[in-house]
Amino acid sequence: MTLQHRTLPEQRRGKLKQQIQQGHLVRALESHNGISGIIADTVKVEGTEGSQEVVFEFDAIWESSLTDSAGKGHPDIEVISFDSRLHTINEILAVTHKPMIVDGDTGGDPNNFEYMVSKLERAGVSVVIVEDKVFPKRNSLEAGANQTLEDPHVFAHKIKRGKAVQMTDDFMIIARLESLIAGTGMRDALKRAEIYLEAGVDGIMIHSKSKDPAEILEFAHHYRELKKRLGIERPLVCVPTTYNSIQEEELKAAGFNVVIYANHLLRAAYKAMIQTAKTILSNQRCLEADALCAPVKDIFATVGFLEVKEKDKQSESNTNIPVIIPAAGDAPSMGTVAADRPRSMLDIAGKTLLDRQIKALNVNGLNDITVVTGFQKEQMKSESVRFIDNADYRQGSEVHSLLRAREYMTNGFIMLYSDILVEFGIIDKLLDRKEDIVLVVDNSIQYHEPVPGKVHDFVVSANRRQQSRRNINFDFQNTVSKIGKRIAPELATHEFVGLARFSPTGVDQLIQTFEDCVENFQGKVQEAENMSKFRFTDLIQEMIDRGFNVHYLEIHKGWLEVHLPEDIELANELFPHQNPSQLATS
Repeated sequence: MTLQHRTLPEQRRGKLKQQIQQGHLVRALESHNGISGIIADTVKVEGTEGSQEVVFEFDAIWESSLTDSAGKGHPDIEVISFDSRLHTINEILAVTHKPMIVDGDTGGDPNNFEYMVSKLERAGVSVVIVEDKVFPKRNSLEAGANQTLEDPHVFAHKIKRGKAVQMTDDFMIIARLESLIAGTGMRDALKRAEIYLEAGVDGIMIHSKSKDPAEILEFAHHYRELKKRLGIERPLVCVPTTYNSIQEEELKAAGFNVVIYANHLLRAAYKAMIQTAKTILSNQRCLEADALCAPVKDIFATVGFLEVKEKDKQSESNTNIPVIIPAAGDAPSMGTVAADRPRSMLDIAGKTLLDRQIKALNVNGLNDITVVTGFQKEQMKSESVRFIDNADYRQGSEVHSLLRAREYMTNGFIMLYSDILVEFGIIDKLLDRKEDIVLVVDNSIQYHEPVPGKVHDFVVSANRRQQSRRNINFDFQNTVSKIGKRIAPELATHEFVGLARFSPTGVDQLIQTFEDCVENFQGKVQEAENMSKFRFTDLIQEMIDRGFNVHYLEIHKGWLEVHLPEDIELANELFPHQNPSQLATS
């Protein structure tokens, strides 16, 4: 479930604005952690209305300050740091696909609010709602609490600062009016709404703790007149926690665009937990509590454990991980040596380069091998491999060739560049790694100058080790910070050798990122001039920039890139005199 309902920030962020523009009443449900997020994201009720089938579900997720604070055992007084809030937000975003509205409290001072807007927008949040009270605020529904409103012009300045730093039109800042909560009245609420709208706010939320919806309906009536007078159209939001008898149809007819059910999942969970705890204490056993609890298998299904079990079975029944070798391009760097044949068909000590690659793979139990061809495809020959043609190889890069074989990636795969020879043992080590994305990188680039005439895929490790102190190297810490051909050599910690492994999750991340780039990017992307020149390293860097972890397997030599004519001479010298499993080159 958690892998089925996910989306990229760019795909999620604009959904809520689109729903509002389409005239749809957006229905949002509170979430305070991952599993409540899954519920808000997936729960639905189905029925019929006459002869028509009807399906009701929530359109968005409300990440509430109250429920986030209460879930952590703290009062709702802005005592929880924004970074802690952001952790919860990302926890929910990771397992959902619907748009998110975040309760931003007062937003802090204008400087803090700028950073809040920037981080929320980057995460893929659609809306932040900030209330016009003085920091630190008190919860609006707390009886007898002193509610101090911010000067409206000071608050409007904060809105302007927030709007100035946002990077897309998809993100929205909505002002939450607390006049009816603080007792300053309808006129003050409307005056504040006008000031905030003129400051550029994207919408207004009117809050009330009255059990009678009359005052929010009155505000909605005046708000329509205000919008008409100002000549603007901005959505109106309500939170019917106390005036809970009013139906959504009435709210929509009154002019509301978004209705938020702000704290119900946590309140329901709290009541159920108290009852369950008392039942266990009363009976001195947990048998009677079972009727109050969901079956464990339902929890497993919701969070994706059953899906993991199924994938594990698939993995156990198919240990032969597919290997994909993108080999469609020609080899201009080889000059006349490979002018009329693919690089993979070059002779290395009596065998083709491709056959030597296949031997290294077969030794490690890898027999499901797909080679993507293009240039002089009719010359590509080898036993026990699958050939796929990329007729458009001149219009793309190795990434485009690689994705021609996406049907063989589903359960994870290994990618091997067509001009790389590696020690058998390196592949064996790669097979032992469990991370979702693992690149094989060589650290010897730190100890010698780049080879003239070769284009190196430089790598900068995110975990730069301090030589002056003792360090324990954990695989999970070996992540890539930068990768590309234009990185300054003196900054590089490693060189990518052209060998990588992707888990099923890594495959999803790879394809999802590539398709999003194709759909949304024009012109320069990472180091590429355009998407037709988009390389594998560009795609990996784009994934890193989006927050995906890319790990590496560190080696020291043990591989050879057949890129120049002299590389063939070196390989011919090595293979007759050494077992290929002992190949060691610089």
